[in-house]
Amino acid sequence: MDGHGRIIGSLTARLDRVGSDALLAVHRYLLQRQRQRQRAAAEQDRYARPSAWAFRMRWLSVTIANWRIPRFAGLVATLLLFAVTGLYGAHRGNHGPAIREGLLAAGDHVANSAGLQAKSVRLSGNKQISQEDILELAGIGPTTSVLFFDPVAARERLVANPWIAEATVQKLYPDQLMVQVVEREAFALWQRAGKIAVIAADGAVIVDHFDPNFQHLPLVVGPGADGRAREIVELVERYPAVKDMVRAAVLVADRRWTLVLKNGTDVQLPETAADAALTRLVELDRTKRLMTRDLSLIDLRIPGRVAVRLSDDAFRAHEAAVKERQRQRRRGTAT
Repeated sequence: MDGHGRIIGSLTARLDRVGSDALLAVHRYLLQRQRQRQRAAAEQDRYARPSAWAFRMRWLSVTIANWRIPRFAGLVATLLLFAVTGLYGAHRGNHGPAIREGLLAAGDHVANSAGLQAKSVRLSGNKQISQEDILELAGIGPTTSVLFFDPVAARERLVANPWIAEATVQKLYPDQLMVQVVEREAFALWQRAGKIAVIAADGAVIVDHFDPNFQHLPLVVGPGADGRAREIVELVERYPAVKDMVRAAVLVADRRWTLVLKNGTDVQLPETAADAALTRLVELDRTKRLMTRDLSLIDLRIPGRVAVRLSDDAFRAHEAAVKERQRQRRRGTAT
């Protein structure tokens, strides 16, 4: 107690309690003011223009609410579900071509009843392929209608045949079809991997096996010889004396040609200037009958120089002749 009879207390503690009460009161006052401003702002924006997203969502909700479901909508939805399920099953089961053929046959039947049946076909340009084969390739049959016939698909099937280089298919209403084909010509025989095929001038394989009807064609041998057949065939044809003696032309390493003559002699041509080498060969054959001699090799790869090699029989005969001349010389010396 102090000198006047009062209880002495801590002045600092009393000040701390007063400060905390003041801060709490200020906090409550500010929170109340913030809530009042939020309510005032909400009342003022009640009629403000909504955002674009809110406007779109409101319009969509109103539109959906005003929809009127038509009659038989459930039946249509059920049929649509069955149709989609059927199409999916046909796709998974690979029944699409059969369904398409069935629909096309039904369409042809209706069109034929209306007088649009393909009664005649104008066909031209075929020599190697028969008329029946072309009609089958084009998909033309007794029940084909002009209306539902697809000329683009027919042309694609025709040009897929190796004999046909180009084709034109047209519809002539009401009851005619026109098919024009340009066939490839057999140009040479191509031997590779022990098999012989008939090829066109551009190297396309026409018949993938040996056909005796084309055994008179020139023979090219080796990988890549099909694409360069025109090159060597046209070169040899410029020299009739060589052409009559050639049995085959072999492409070596896709760089140069070796001509195999009918008597078994190999004529090696250079990689470049092969025409000059053949000119030299013709001259030597005219003066020395080089191509008809018993040789196994005539090397023309070096310009201005010709190297030859005797065949085995000719070499043995040559050795025997040399030995015989040597014996005769020894006999003459001994006498």
